[in-house]
Amino acid sequence: MTAAVADAPEAPERLAHRDPNVLRWLGAYTASMIGDSVYFMALAWAAARTGSAAGTGLVLAAGSIPRALLLLGGGVLADRWGPRRVVIGSDTARALVVLCLAGALVLTTPTVGTLVAVALVFGAVDALFLPAVGALPPRITTTGQLARIQGLRGLAARGAGIVGAPLGGVAVAAGGPALAFAAAGLLFALSLPLLLRVRIGPLPEPAVPAERLPHDTGARAPSAGQPSTVWHDLVDGLRHIRRHPLLGPLMLVIAVSELGFIGPLNLGLILLAKERGWGAAGMGWIVAGFAAGAASAALVLAVRGRAPRAGLVMCLTVFLGAAGIAALAHVPSVAPAAAIAVLVGLFVGLGGALCGALVQTSADPAYLGRVTSVSTLFTYAVAPLSYPVTGAAVALWGTGPVFAAGAAVCAAGGAAGLAFAGLRRAELPR
Repeated sequence: MTAAVADAPEAPERLAHRDPNVLRWLGAYTASMIGDSVYFMALAWAAARTGSAAGTGLVLAAGSIPRALLLLGGGVLADRWGPRRVVIGSDTARALVVLCLAGALVLTTPTVGTLVAVALVFGAVDALFLPAVGALPPRITTTGQLARIQGLRGLAARGAGIVGAPLGGVAVAAGGPALAFAAAGLLFALSLPLLLRVRIGPLPEPAVPAERLPHDTGARAPSAGQPSTVWHDLVDGLRHIRRHPLLGPLMLVIAVSELGFIGPLNLGLILLAKERGWGAAGMGWIVAGFAAGAASAALVLAVRGRAPRAGLVMCLTVFLGAAGIAALAHVPSVAPAAAIAVLVGLFVGLGGALCGALVQTSADPAYLGRVTSVSTLFTYAVAPLSYPVTGAAVALWGTGPVFAAGAAVCAAGGAAGLAFAGLRRAELPR
């Protein structure tokens, strides 16, 4: 009888897209991301109605300051307090801040000072939300489903962008920024009941056992009786990344490739459309093409659950995406530009999802909040600093050389990844 029990087959692993617990998390995440899109649309219009171009720029830039300063600390808190608690608390704070602003706008006209204050508070709360979201997936599913979750997350993010911007525009047109802020606040609030129903499992074992890591990696949490400060936890997390066989190379790829992608794909596309006379409609088709490609890549990974030779494929998609960026500046009309944008989105979306999955599956779960905060810092704080450089470079040399330079930087990120044998051979768990 004992032998029969021991030899009994294990229950099949529940696929992430069929797991009600994962779907509750996905619904909450999607509602929150749509709320983000509506919030930024409302903030931009409210700032524009103040009548000052300089004030509008100040409002839109204000939120990035606390996000850059506090992201690493947010990762420490996600690991200390647990990601679910931090996500629920930050989403609650976002809902309250935005709903209070909506109420204030019904009674009074917004000023630049008021909007800057709200943007600063929202950015500070975002610095808590973003690392905690990245640390949550290993607590709600098994390791073998983490790549599929990254695909679902990417699909939700792209869908939120497609739905959120038009929804924000309709709300602003119907009732001004006050109605749009109210819609964003309600979307944040909608995510809370779903998050409260998400079941959290115990902290998983490290994806890479300690004995397989290089000597003194920092991949072990302090003992229960050892006092630990926030600074100690932060330094410990950075040490974990630096000495980990995969995380260090992954962060290097993220930092370099994002630096090359963000300038051309965000600001550069606007300037390219203006230079070629494509107008807002042409720009919309190109952005839609990129979103469609990225969403397709996310959908494929969500359904398949993994990709063979994930590390090598991730690095190669960076090269292919870089080639697409260089080509964008040389197409004569909107239609081929949109077609190339589909391919760029496909490669960038697949590479980003694979990179996220490799981070999720290789990091020690006890450090995942801090690891996510570092990768998010590059994407949300460091890379956007290239916008002024991109704008000045386009003014001096035109879009062609700037897109080529961005593509070269992206390709350097892919080459950096290929230089590490461990990353080239990295596989996602089955």
